Order: sequence, then C-alpha cells, then structure tokens
Amino acid sequence: MKKAWGGRFKEKTASVVESFTESISFDYRLWPYDIQGSIAHARMLARQGIITKQEARQIIDGLKDIAKDIEAGRFKWKKEHEDVHMNIEAELIKRIGPVGGKLHTARSRNDQVALDLRLYLREEIKEILKFIKKLQRIFLRLADRYHNTAMPGYTHLQRAQPVTIGQHMLAYVEMLNRDAERLEDCLKRTDSLPLGACALAGTTLPIDRAYVAELLKFRRISTNSMDAVSDRDFVVEFISSASILMMHLSRLAEELILWSSEEFGFIELPDSFCTGSSIMPQKKNPDVAELIRGKTGRVYGNLIALLTLMKALPLSYNRDMQEDKPPLFDTVDTVKACLEVLTEMMPKVKFNKTHTEAASTGGYSLATDLAEYLVKKGVPFRQAHEITGRIVRYAIEQHKQLNELTLEELKTFSDKIGTDIKGLFELRPALSKRVSLGSTSPEEVKRQIALWRERLK
Repeated sequence: MKKAWGGRFKEKTASVVESFTESISFDYRLWPYDIQGSIAHARMLARQGIITKQEARQIIDGLKDIAKDIEAGRFKWKKEHEDVHMNIEAELIKRIGPVGGKLHTARSRNDQVALDLRLYLREEIKEILKFIKKLQRIFLRLADRYHNTAMPGYTHLQRAQPVTIGQHMLAYVEMLNRDAERLEDCLKRTDSLPLGACALAGTTLPIDRAYVAELLKFRRISTNSMDAVSDRDFVVEFISSASILMMHLSRLAEELILWSSEEFGFIELPDSFCTGSSIMPQKKNPDVAELIRGKTGRVYGNLIALLTLMKALPLSYNRDMQEDKPPLFDTVDTVKACLEVLTEMMPKVKFNKTHTEAASTGGYSLATDLAEYLVKKGVPFRQAHEITGRIVRYAIEQHKQLNELTLEELKTFSDKIGTDIKGLFELRPALSKRVSLGSTSPEEVKRQIALWRERLK
C-alpha cells in the first residue's frame, strides 16, 4: 500500500518493519481527539482561504462519518497505515477523494500527535480530578462518622499517641488535596496548543493558530515550534503527579491490609471486595488493597520509562517519542481504576470501635501527656521527658499501666506531681485536651470537617 511519505523511496516498506513501527495497536484510542483537531484545522484552513469552504465542508462531513463508524465498531484499523492519524486520513481520502488530501496542509504528524495527546490528557486529568474529589468526600463522611472514636496513632509502626479515626481519615483528605493541586497545575501546562508548529519550523502558509486555539478551547499557544513538537514535559509531569497520588493510595492500601489482619482487627473489609483461598477455606484476603499497592510500582515504572525515553533526545521530534503513549495510557487507566474501586469500597469499610479504643491506651501512649503536665508545672521539657521516661520504665518493671500507678509511686519521681494528676491517663479527656490547630480532638476534627465540606462544594 502506498505510503503518505512514499515519494522519496524506491522500495516498499518491509512487512517486518511495518509490524515493528506501527502504533495503531495502541494509539487508536486517540481517534476522538484526532478528529476533533482535524475538524478545527479544516475550519481554520477555510477561514484563511487556504482551502475553499466547500472543501472544508466535505472534509468535516467525511470526518464526522468516520467518527460514527468508529463509534459503531465498523471501522477497520490497518497497521500498514502506521498510526491513528494516517488511518483516518487514508479513509477520508478513500471516501471523499483527493480533496481529503488537503486536510494535511500546514500541519505534520509531529504537531498533530502533540495536539491529540494534549486534548486526550486534558480531558483525562479533569476526569481524575472528579474521582479525587469524590474520594475526598467519602473520607469526610468516614471522618464525621468516627470523629469521636479513638484509635492508636503510630510512629515507626509502634503505638505512639491516641488519635481519633476522624483525624486519620482527614489525613487522606489532605493528601488527596495536594494530589488535586498538582494535577490542576499540570493541567495548565497541558492546556497549550501545539498545532501550527508543523514538522518543527512552522509554515509559509497564512494559518491562524489563535483561531484554532479558540475552537479547541486552549488557554495558551506554544510559542516555539521546535519545542511544541518535541515537548513531552506535560506527560512526564502528569505521570509524576500520578505516581505521588498512587503512593498515597498505596499507603492507604497498606493500612487497610494491616488493620484488617487478626493481629490488628481494627476494620472489617466488605466481603464483596475480598477474595478467598483455593486451599484454606477460612481465608479472607484483602486483594483489592494489595493490587492497589502492587499497581503503584507499575505507575512508577511508567515514569522511569518516559524519563529514560526523553533524556537523550536531540531537538526536535524523534520516532522514539512514539513510545510515550503506552506508559501514559497505562497510567491513566491504572489511576482511574484504583480511584474507582476505592470510591466503591471505602464507604463499606467498618471500624471495630471497641477494639480501636481498647488499643488506644496501650503501649503507654499517654506518656507525652505526663511530660506536658510537668511542663505546665514549670519543669523544662527535656527534664520532664527524662522524668516521664523513668516513670514508664518503672511501670514496665512493675507490670503496670500508667493509670495503675499510685500517687505515692508517681511522686517519688517528681515533687511537682500532685493530686491534680487524677484523670490524666483517661482516654476521652486526653483526646479532648488536644486543642491545637489540626490536632486530634473530636472538636477540632469536627471543625476541620466543616471547613473541608465548604472547600469541596
């Protein structure tokens, strides 16, 4: 089959080369954006008098008919046409004749693919932002439901201080909000029109790039034609942002896995989001969370693949850049799938409140309250820390919890300790005393929930 670029060549392309170089097997999914961009380009060409209005109508009608056939599954993608652009153009020429060949006036596949990628990613980022907002609202509802329920807070995976489940859920709202901010910022750099850069040097024809930007709703126009066709920063930036998002989802997944184990017993995962064992009938495995944790590495790999792909390419376009699409498409699909399954699963996660509250005071987790009690009595914090450490060691040796120590025992470590220490080691008052901004007290958690509800409207 004759190639669009075949005039320079005497020999036909070897079949093994056609199979090796084709990208239609994965870039076909760009077809809506290729047609959208081509329609805008045809309108601009007619407006500028480069083609006639009648020719533009023929081209646009032909493209719309092709779109209908693709949507209906009637369109046959052919690898000999290499990519989505040439498949659509070849079919257009077949349907409307030589006038279809005028569509490629004042553009190259180099700026055409850059346009398609930006249109595609612009839409996908907006979809992912919707998923993030939905998941944030789910965490807010969980935070509200458990705003007054205690659980152990951990550092180094050792019990540290009691917190509320509500505050723990709000931590993920914060993380996801940073993810959304990064993606919104990436969207600004994605939303730039490259079409009109042509192969790399622009064109001698009187095109109107501003008009195309207006038709395609781009906020900006690329101002250097060499950079426009060779820039994939926006893809790298997206996958980088997606990697951080996946890291957050993986941390959540890890906690769900730990919390659902018999050793923790903090939560019950819904049966409909777990699987069993083929040999051990008692098993209930957190496969969804484990797969999210595993798929995070896949997204990291996509980022490294793209950075490696781009790191040594001289300006401007190089065929290596064809390989930017599989990691991008896979990242988009993976992120959306993980967000979607979490938005379905998280509302059905049930916390074992009795168990989490019982575990909250274990491991001498209110020792810091004792140190701060001494600070309020005028003891320097470092000294208060040492005194409290000795009290904890004594309690461990006596096989007692802090609330089991008598006043007489406590006073042997500091004469600052008085009868007002009574109730210091009770969980509920201890939580309520944490009054600093962003702390774990139920009152502060409720205040933060109200603020987030307003922000996420």
